[in-house]
Amino acid sequence: MRSYVWGAILLVSILAMLGTCVQPRLLQREPVQKDENSMVSEIRSRDLKARLDKGDQPVLLDVREPEEVAIVQLPGAVHIPMGEIPGRVHELDPDKEIIVYCHHGVRSLRVAQFLAQRDFTKVANLAGGIDAWALEVEPGMARY
Repeated sequence: MRSYVWGAILLVSILAMLGTCVQPRLLQREPVQKDENSMVSEIRSRDLKARLDKGDQPVLLDVREPEEVAIVQLPGAVHIPMGEIPGRVHELDPDKEIIVYCHHGVRSLRVAQFLAQRDFTKVANLAGGIDAWALEVEPGMARY
């Protein structure tokens, strides 16, 4: 009986070591590119609010799905779902400042990187997305 216990302990130890060394392919994340063509800055919700209050007028690009936009949106935002960006990029002016946002800031970061790689020089991601905006700027705003 003891040999089974020691065998089980050994097996669990080996599996634990393998688990920390080898990640399944589906769980691996692509590294964020760090070259200067795809480097994207982020802006916090409070900082964006202060800029809007001062009269700055960046393009607010909402890349969420229509169902999400129906729940809540920032006034004056341009809505192009993430999946449609490649086919509709011509609708955006590469010379204007664009602040990209989504629900939590993950999809918008990808879109901002995509735009930066296509010579959009003034593009930023809204850190934390519209959810951070609701928490930090407009607490009464609907959240999902």
